[in-house]
Amino acid sequence: MSDSSWGAPPAAGQAGYWGPAEGGPAQPVPGTGPAGPAYDAPEAQQTRPMPIVPEDPAHGADAHGGAQDGDRGAARRSGPLFQEFHDEFRPEPPQARSLPAENQNPEPMPDAHQPAPAPQKKSAGRDLSAAIGVGVGLGVVIVASLFVQKAVFVGVIAVAVVVGLWELTSRLRERKDIKAPLVPLAVGGAAMVVAGYVRGAEGAWVAMALTALAALVWRMTESPEGYLKDVTAGVFAAFYVPFLATFVAMMLTASDGPWRVLTFLLLTVVSDTGAYAVGWRFGKHKLAPRISPGKTREGLVGAVLFAMVAGALCMQFLIDDGTWWQGLLLGLAVAASATLGDLGESMIKRDLGIKDMGTLLPGHGGIMDRLDSLLPTAPVVWLLLVLFVGSA
Repeated sequence: MSDSSWGAPPAAGQAGYWGPAEGGPAQPVPGTGPAGPAYDAPEAQQTRPMPIVPEDPAHGADAHGGAQDGDRGAARRSGPLFQEFHDEFRPEPPQARSLPAENQNPEPMPDAHQPAPAPQKKSAGRDLSAAIGVGVGLGVVIVASLFVQKAVFVGVIAVAVVVGLWELTSRLRERKDIKAPLVPLAVGGAAMVVAGYVRGAEGAWVAMALTALAALVWRMTESPEGYLKDVTAGVFAAFYVPFLATFVAMMLTASDGPWRVLTFLLLTVVSDTGAYAVGWRFGKHKLAPRISPGKTREGLVGAVLFAMVAGALCMQFLIDDGTWWQGLLLGLAVAASATLGDLGESMIKRDLGIKDMGTLLPGHGGIMDRLDSLLPTAPVVWLLLVLFVGSA
């Protein structure tokens, strides 16, 4: 509606009339003048004067860009009625009508000259201090038992096997509802290690067969439901933990058995350390992202280099009749088997939906989290040492 259709409010003492609109003569207000032909009573009762939309005093021009009308400004009145009309019909500023609600309070633009945040320091993902402390403590116990008495070290292997079986069967029960029989596995696993030390490979195989048979019979005392998956998991656990650990006990039977076991332990630890150090510092290309996203190809190269150097030194100075080039081959084989063993347990943990097999070792996880690379490496080292320097 144009300004010409809006008049000013009636002046004092002139109720019922509009003031001059755009300089024109005063006009009678519809509904307030005397009844007559031009004003029908019913229409008069339903008609109200339209108030003027006041202008914003902060602007020097009206909505159409013209100058303010002096008469219209003078005709404004105060009071409840006009204040109500004034608040109700005050037009919104053009900016408020044109901008959406979410854009009326835009966030401040970032300062172009603000310095970029410092890159975050790369994290190792574990409590490194606790991991080093626990590792050193375990190393002292193992080395002391290894060189004090061979039978004591065989007992250490048996204890590690039993704890590892307990961790593995507990996680299978919790995550997959697989009830692998722990009692026959623990008894048979410890017996397997002792049989391997006393009777060699033949004794280890016999103990393995008897342990699997005991697991089959033990599970028969419970409901037939889930029998097949339970005994299958039991046989797998017997092979994966105690049977592979038996090769460590068989290394110990040689005349230089403690040094062979120490070489096996050193090469596996050095391989893991090289993979960790090089991968953490230089790793960019994933080795097996679907299995273990933290492992990189650069880490594998570090494991191979570290293990080959350590293997050459160990074969030359620790193993009777060993040579450095044999140590290079031994280190290469250890790096490969340790990496595959680590990936194998990572596959198991991914299937179970867990990060660690246990919590007994701060900074490391459980016993099985330390045996993951040692177990598959034991038969590899035992076989290569037999081929290189014999079993005596």
